[in-house]
Amino acid sequence: MAEANVGLGERAQNLSGSIAEYVISTEKQRQLHAKTLRVVIFSQIFGGAGLAAGITVGALLAQQMLGSDGYAGIPTALFTLGSAGAALSVGRLSQRSGRRAGLATGFIAGGFGAIGVVLAALFHSVPLLFLSMLIYGAGTATNLQARYAGTDLALPANRAKAISMAMVFTTFGAVAGPNLVNITGQLAASIGAPKLSGPFMLAAVAYLAAGLVLLLFLRPDPYLVAKAIAEAERTKAILKEEKLIHAQENAIHKKGIMVGATVMLLTQIVMVGIMTMTPVHMQHHGHGLGEVGVVIGLHVAAMYLPSPITGILVDRFGHRIMSYASGFTLLIAGLLAASAPGESMELLVLALVLLGLGWNFGFISGTSAIVDATPPQIRAKTQGTVDVLIALGGASGGALSGMVVAQSSYAALSLAGSVLSLLLIPVVVWSRRKRA
Repeated sequence: MAEANVGLGERAQNLSGSIAEYVISTEKQRQLHAKTLRVVIFSQIFGGAGLAAGITVGALLAQQMLGSDGYAGIPTALFTLGSAGAALSVGRLSQRSGRRAGLATGFIAGGFGAIGVVLAALFHSVPLLFLSMLIYGAGTATNLQARYAGTDLALPANRAKAISMAMVFTTFGAVAGPNLVNITGQLAASIGAPKLSGPFMLAAVAYLAAGLVLLLFLRPDPYLVAKAIAEAERTKAILKEEKLIHAQENAIHKKGIMVGATVMLLTQIVMVGIMTMTPVHMQHHGHGLGEVGVVIGLHVAAMYLPSPITGILVDRFGHRIMSYASGFTLLIAGLLAASAPGESMELLVLALVLLGLGWNFGFISGTSAIVDATPPQIRAKTQGTVDVLIALGGASGGALSGMVVAQSSYAALSLAGSVLSLLLIPVVVWSRRKRA
């Protein structure tokens, strides 16, 4: 044991001073975890406001500039596709240089993308709109990857709760954004810009602010500390018992990664597909921009606000049970959206709230499964890769949603989402089978 402690001390001495003190002190680790959550929460408030622009008026802006409902899902597809590339880049940058570098870079890139969207609307440039939407997607990817920062130093029994704490405060910005559509639109009109570019002005400021908060205050980096702790513990274990030399490699549970990724992928496709075309569907039935903002705002609130309760439920009952709950909730949401009259504000609100809640159940349970299945040494890279898959799924859902509605109807799109949500059940059943 003395030899093991010496090894741990030597390992800590080889690290930079700002990290070494956290490797050998559990109290320091606890304090850093609490600080990390505070910084991530603060940045997520801004990040949520940036996220809201694309999902609220992105489809309406495309419809206005392109003159067709069939292409209304293209902006959602583009910024979601951009988020796929950004998720991979942010994940790898975080793996190499820490959460601070990865997350700050992603948010700042998203801010510049939002500025590009405003310029595209101002000059009525469709190519610039498409390019800017791709870059704007970096903010979306970063907003989602920030949830992992809260888990780096969390105890295994509290990981889902940490994920939920990082997500819930996204609600404040994400709900405020859609409800500021009219105000930001009037601001844009007052300077001679199209009204629908206003929310993207807010997004630019919000994403840049989120990036600066992380860049300035996420020190020392929680992921670098977690990696150092894991390496130190591995060294200690090797010195104590040679049979644990491959402990970290054996800690990778590929089945857990596959299940977590599939759950998040399916929930993302269903949610993005229905959500993208809801503003267009509402405008066709006489609803104004303010009413669209209310529905999308409540939808986003349902996506993030229940996160603390969902986190507790995942920690208590496990991610499998909550994945079942996600599939059932999305099923009801799709059926309700399909059957609700387009003029009924109340039923549309209920359908979109259930859609957001089903996404919340699936996203937190899937994230928890990914974190549980990966050791710290490869966690950020794996998380980034999984988020790429999720973003590609969302991009497909967004692109196809406009085509489905143009060729059929909003009801057909919602029914397709209901059917797709049922696939969660066999996926989770398969995950319960014992490995040979």
